[in-house]
Amino acid sequence: MHIVIMGCGRVGAMLAKGLEKRGHTVAVIDVNVEAFRRLGPDFGGTTVKGVGFDRQVLEAAGIRRADGFAAVSSGDNSNILAARVVREIYHVENVVARIYDQGRAAVYERLGIPTVATVRWTVLQVLRRLLPAGSEPVWRDPTGEARLLQVHVNSGWVGKRIRDLSRAADAPIPFVLRVGRGLVPDRETIYQDGDLIYVACMTERTDEIESLFATPPQRA
Repeated sequence: MHIVIMGCGRVGAMLAKGLEKRGHTVAVIDVNVEAFRRLGPDFGGTTVKGVGFDRQVLEAAGIRRADGFAAVSSGDNSNILAARVVREIYHVENVVARIYDQGRAAVYERLGIPTVATVRWTVLQVLRRLLPAGSEPVWRDPTGEARLLQVHVNSGWVGKRIRDLSRAADAPIPFVLRVGRGLVPDRETIYQDGDLIYVACMTERTDEIESLFATPPQRA
């Protein structure tokens, strides 16, 4: 995958190096050339000076072939503007914006931009949003036979009830992470864009559940 990151502070640099270690190509955008020093001498990706909502800057960073975009600069407005440009003009599906003001996070989520509140979230959770293929086990029982999976869901499921997702998987979905907060779904809770679901299942069913939610629901 090719990932573009706006902002080369501590979070941006950690993301860039973490993604590169996982075998992905990375381009980092920042207005301050000195910030690229945080990447270290071994960084093999691309660095581009400029703002992440400038289309020329984005294209120099390879946004047209990008599989994901993370806006993690120090400014909320710049992050959300860049994220919207990338989502709406370049149609990159995996976009996440870092938001300092948690009170505004819900508003941005309604625009279809998953947000990460810096106090509650870690670099690892940003990576999970950027790399949605496959599930992330967050708990295993001591025998390894059962687990709780954090599963990324294809956008085709947006608007479905969580109970419908649970029925399709034939497995409980005990809670959902929405705008950085845990939610225990009831019978009427709707799956929204940007939600992360948690599925309780036997380990042997991991691949089956991943495959189910990696594609849109089948029409009856």
